[in-house]
Amino acid sequence: MYSLTLKKYESIFNKLYSSLCLFSNKYVTSLEVSKDIVQEVFIKVWEDKIDFKNENTIKSYLYTSVKNKSLDYLNSKRYKSTAHFTINEMEQLVKEPFFLREVVVLEASSIINNAINTLPHKCAQIIKLSIKEFTNLQIAEELGISINTVKTQKKIAYKKLKPLLKNYFILIAFIFD
Repeated sequence: MYSLTLKKYESIFNKLYSSLCLFSNKYVTSLEVSKDIVQEVFIKVWEDKIDFKNENTIKSYLYTSVKNKSLDYLNSKRYKSTAHFTINEMEQLVKEPFFLREVVVLEASSIINNAINTLPHKCAQIIKLSIKEFTNLQIAEELGISINTVKTQKKIAYKKLKPLLKNYFILIAFIFD
């Protein structure tokens, strides 16, 4: 069994908190409510001293718990009095493919961001702007550099990212499918 010491608990919290909040936000569309939901889940894990088989089961448990708490929130009287989902929209949120896709998107985004953060500062800036669909000209103007520098930095970035992301190709391809 995998018991959570305070240090392990803090590490998991710091590693997954933001992703879980964004994941919950896909359901409840309120970042403040999402933060509350994620905090409630972490508090329950700590107070109940839940044991896990390994670190992967923790992640699975947290995502499933956040999903369930988010759906509970949507079904609550307080939420229903302020907003309305159709029955079809609620059914879509509960379905497994939606849940799995959102988890995969968040995980892949985290992996890509971590890889980008290993790049030299200028390369990382250029790739982040490129991901936001800036053109080479827009990137050059935004950063006050030449278009050739943008192109060169992109080549450097892609060359460095390729080996870092090669093991995640299937995951990333799944997102953009």
